[in-house]
Amino acid sequence: MAIVNSFINWINYKRIYEIDLYREHAREIQEEMLFNLLNTAKSTEWGEKYDYTNTRSWEVFKDKVPVSRYETIEPYINRMIAGEKNVLWPGVMKWFAKSSGTTNAKSKFIPVSRESLDDCHFRGGKDVLAIYYRNYPDASLLSGKSLTLGGSHQVANMSNNAYYGDLSAIMIENLPFWTDFHRTPPTEIALIPEFEEKIAQITKTAINDNVTSLAGVPSWFLVLLRYILEYTGKSNILEVWPNLELFIHGGISFDPYREQYKRIIPSEKMNYMETYNASEGFFAIQDDPESSDMLLMLDYGIFYEFIPACNADDEHPATIPIWKVETGVNYAMVISTNGGLWRYMIGDTVMFTTKDPYKLRITGRTKHFINAFGEEIIIDNAERAIKEACECTGAIISDYTAGPIFMSECQKKGAHQWLIEFDTPPDDLEKFTTILDLKLQELNSDYEAKRHKNATLERPHVLAVASGTFLQWMRERGKVGGQNKVPRLSNNRDYLEGLLRINETLK
Repeated sequence: MAIVNSFINWINYKRIYEIDLYREHAREIQEEMLFNLLNTAKSTEWGEKYDYTNTRSWEVFKDKVPVSRYETIEPYINRMIAGEKNVLWPGVMKWFAKSSGTTNAKSKFIPVSRESLDDCHFRGGKDVLAIYYRNYPDASLLSGKSLTLGGSHQVANMSNNAYYGDLSAIMIENLPFWTDFHRTPPTEIALIPEFEEKIAQITKTAINDNVTSLAGVPSWFLVLLRYILEYTGKSNILEVWPNLELFIHGGISFDPYREQYKRIIPSEKMNYMETYNASEGFFAIQDDPESSDMLLMLDYGIFYEFIPACNADDEHPATIPIWKVETGVNYAMVISTNGGLWRYMIGDTVMFTTKDPYKLRITGRTKHFINAFGEEIIIDNAERAIKEACECTGAIISDYTAGPIFMSECQKKGAHQWLIEFDTPPDDLEKFTTILDLKLQELNSDYEAKRHKNATLERPHVLAVASGTFLQWMRERGKVGGQNKVPRLSNNRDYLEGLLRINETLK
């Protein structure tokens, strides 16, 4: 294995050197990326409409091209699906990633070009490996297989020229054949559309493999790992896969699930690595095991802009490029990509923790927050407060969501209702609620002001719901599987009411 690792580190040396250049040359890398995108797309319908041929600076680009949302470009995407070429990106677009639609109810179909597959999504996977081996040069990752739990949709035909599926399914369809030797389960199992059937088949196949790494969304992977333990009768996952050493996770915050993973995988040698990727692109990688902040990847065919989150709903929001961001500011992210998305607001909010190099953490979604009373609670506030309350009360949670309790004849003041499914209940739910409340006040001055002397907001109402409530709710909504996420916050009670109904039936 030492010889293999030496060879891998030698191959990765040049790439690690390029990534290290992010620190000193971020602006130059991003400006070059923008000009390459403009030059490539200048003869498309979109490029001609916005005169990409004569667009030679970011300042001109932002003045010519409006910030777009999915509704803006949907007519163009529908034409691409029908087989029209040179619309948003050169040539005919064959693949479209079906989004789970967490920002609004309808599905979105994100164009996935050959360039975005090779230079963004696949490159991101290679860089995860390169960074991991830089941090752990004696790793044994490649001595076994990687188990990926992706989405639960088959790749399906949309027209004579176009296909759609979850991004993970599209990537599996386009991976070179030799990767089959290093991953599990086989393609025909990985693409099973029904989640319950998929985890059953994965279990039967993968328990006989030497699995050294896992990749997927933490919440759904827990469902799989628990199923495997029940199926095998083992007490922890290391009894099934003794050489397991890495979990590559993303999609949602890992903090609420960390203690559960420590119990299921009881090893000090187990490593966890966060990535930030979506149907629209692969954006960032955790490059330091001692910090959860992620390095923004600057040369993946994506040009980044940022809008202060408080201005994200403006009709014509002003953006700034990477070289003008500040740390500690909540930004909505805007991307232009080698898949034909132009100044596209992805719906995520991020906060930079350092500019040397540019590292960030995901703070939430532009549409997922609670601001029913002017408190402006974002997902980052919620995650950190939940983590503090769990640590202080010995609680471990499976899932949660929160929303407002509006003022009424009976409810004289507003409040937040938190529905939490505990894996291990807190030693004192009242204490848990108090810590949650105090931490939110510490993190968010608007919330603190509304809570001051119960001026506008009462203390949070925390309800421990029955085991299985969230899984049943997701199942009813047709959102079971690795690409779907439980919405953490909402500005209305729609999610809460559905969960409360299911909780009543399971009690």
